[in-house]
Amino acid sequence: MSPKPSKRPAEPSAKPRGKRLARTSSPSPQPFLRFYHSKSLRAKTHAVLTTLEKAEDGTKYRDALADIVVELTDSGMDYFFLRPLKLAEVGFFTQQSANLGMAATTAVLGGVIRNVIGRMDNPQLLTVCSYIRQLME
Repeated sequence: MSPKPSKRPAEPSAKPRGKRLARTSSPSPQPFLRFYHSKSLRAKTHAVLTTLEKAEDGTKYRDALADIVVELTDSGMDYFFLRPLKLAEVGFFTQQSANLGMAATTAVLGGVIRNVIGRMDNPQLLTVCSYIRQLME
């Protein structure tokens, strides 16, 4: 009888924690999608990122970063899913069902986001900030 394969997860890669992402000036060769969000959300995002990046202890701003990630997620869900439904004129009840479904989904997702970001250390938070900045360029 042959031995059963081990169910241990693979060893994590040896990447250093909190490494900043490299910024590139040329467009990515890979396909991508982006969404437009409000000027006020952009300004708020920049303010939170800058505050966290300049802080001696960025962990004090975990909640603010989590709130921004949740707002960006809501904005993206609206842009990629709810707006096209409205443009397609799917009807009031279908639109309302989609709105309710998205609200429930983003509420659950928001809790997960807050939980994960709430456990990050300073280098991890800075990595998230760097990634968000890269997306905003």
